[in-house]
Amino acid sequence: MEDKDKAIEIMKAAMEKEKKMQEASEETKKDSMETETPDQVETDAAADNSETVSDEIVTEDIAEEEAEMEEADSEDADDIKQKKNKFFKNSKSKELIAKDQKIGELTDRVMRTIAEFDNFRKRSEKEKSQMFDMGAKNVIEKLLPIIDNFERGLGAISEEEKESAFAKGIELIYKQLITALEEIGVKPIDAVGKEFDPNLHNAVMHGEDETLGANIVSDEFQKGYLYHDIVVRHSMVKVVN
Repeated sequence: MEDKDKAIEIMKAAMEKEKKMQEASEETKKDSMETETPDQVETDAAADNSETVSDEIVTEDIAEEEAEMEEADSEDADDIKQKKNKFFKNSKSKELIAKDQKIGELTDRVMRTIAEFDNFRKRSEKEKSQMFDMGAKNVIEKLLPIIDNFERGLGAISEEEKESAFAKGIELIYKQLITALEEIGVKPIDAVGKEFDPNLHNAVMHGEDETLGANIVSDEFQKGYLYHDIVVRHSMVKVVN
């Protein structure tokens, strides 16, 4: 735009200078008209016509140059607009990409947090269950000697005394205790006549018995118990070789 303004100013100055020269020429002609011959008048008229045509050509050239400069400015404006649109479009694309990446990172973080919390919950429930089982196992271990004494006492009662009220009362209490333990998941381990299992049985004696096969439990000295498939106490047994 600055080059265009300068060119217009130069053209205006040239036109003003040309106009002044024409005015000076006209004054000179007026002064010399009295002495001019008809031939000279015709010559001067031809010169004036030539100058008028020259002025028209110059004006047309200036108009063409101005049109070209306006067209160039229009093209520059369109180019600048396209560049701006491209710049903003690229900037918007970069912002969307950055937002998508941020959303992906936050989503991944949330999923990891949920997975960690779920693992923590499962681990806590498992530890809680294990702690409960350990506590129950300790209580059951303390009750087992009482059950052993009940069984020894009932085994020592003679046939005549079993019909007494005292013996029947002791037996009822024993059965009630066994029922309560079964309800919470405690059950005795089968030993006699079963194949020896080191996970369930504790062999304290070995013997010979032709009626039983090898590695079979023939006698049980102390009853073992399970709590939800957890061995509370191993059975103390005698195993046939």
